[in-house]
Amino acid sequence: MSSHLLTWIVAALAVGGVILRPFDAPEALWAVAGAALLVVFGVVTPAVALAGIARGTDVYLFLTGMMLLAEVARREGLFDWLAALATSYAAGSARRLFLLTYVVGTVVTTFLSNDATAVVLTPAVAAAARAAGAERPLPYLLICALVANAASFVLPISNPANLVIYGSRMPPLLHWLPQYALPSALAIVATYWLLRFTQRDALRQSIASAVPLPHLSGGGKIAAAGIAATAIVLLTASALDVALGLPTAIAGAVTAAVVLIRRPRHIWQVMVGIPWAILPLVAGLFVLVEALAQTGAITALGAVLRDAAAHSIAAAAWSAGIAVALASNLANNLPVALVAGSALHADHPEPAVRAVLIGVDLGPNLSITGSLATILWLTALRREGIAIGSAAFLRIGAIVMPPALILTIAGALLLG
Repeated sequence: MSSHLLTWIVAALAVGGVILRPFDAPEALWAVAGAALLVVFGVVTPAVALAGIARGTDVYLFLTGMMLLAEVARREGLFDWLAALATSYAAGSARRLFLLTYVVGTVVTTFLSNDATAVVLTPAVAAAARAAGAERPLPYLLICALVANAASFVLPISNPANLVIYGSRMPPLLHWLPQYALPSALAIVATYWLLRFTQRDALRQSIASAVPLPHLSGGGKIAAAGIAATAIVLLTASALDVALGLPTAIAGAVTAAVVLIRRPRHIWQVMVGIPWAILPLVAGLFVLVEALAQTGAITALGAVLRDAAAHSIAAAAWSAGIAVALASNLANNLPVALVAGSALHADHPEPAVRAVLIGVDLGPNLSITGSLATILWLTALRREGIAIGSAAFLRIGAIVMPPALILTIAGALLLG
């Protein structure tokens, strides 16, 4: 068996394990096992595997900072306080609570990233649904997964995949906004109405009109300030073209230190509460992509896109955007973004690049493990004792994602 064929078989099995979770084994187990097998079989050298792992350093730092912020905020009661506040503004209307949750999710995704929406917002929304006495909390929790992808290209920082795709060619913020403002608006609005349509029956339920506002502790206020400061840091780093991982990790660590310095016994509880398994999952996926790059597939994909664009830029953009969207659901959008980012070069037309980015960011709304954000969302749901099956999510995603994707790519192509 050739090394290239072995690479594709191992990568397919590993990604399939991440998506399907046989025997209920953690997603990270399959990604790490696939990467380890490639090294054991000699398909990639240890040096190449380490290089692949090192490529994800900025992502690991970014996720670490966000998970620290989320866990500290959760333990200090910030989410419970925000939940009660949102429920009081909803004034007994399930639809109004749905809209409020969606708006907050859009803001969090825009300024803190889609992974932050999954990690930080999901516990708050679960708490809000409990505070409101909602018998069917799923509509509100689905927002955390779907808006995390729909609003993830408003700004360069809204999705780490954006950084992976553009790499060193990341457009300045003032150049990014005109390119993605219209597509982002279309994705956000279309996803809202389509998701609301799928949840129309559940949104007829009654919810509490008055919920006592709990006292927000000093630690909770510090956590809120830390999250707000992190948003400012990320915007500044993006404007200065600085990698986002280290600033996010520092912001999360400083916030946690300030909150926990008065209660050092809680440090261990916070550290245990963080879902650290997401880091080896990402590392394993980076190694798999590094191995795929050795097969020459990435170079070939870049050549195919270049040839297609030479005949018709619009046709190339449509086919690339849709293909990448579907591939993201089959193989998770993080490895797809890594492959796409490696395949795209400076000579590829901008409309095609925009379509690829939209496919990577918005396409994962079809399946439950289409993006890293939805995997983080699933992890957060499990901690809340809530489960949703892949078939149930797919039924919703099949209604929400395709129309939103088509409308958004069309909006991107209007820009020329």
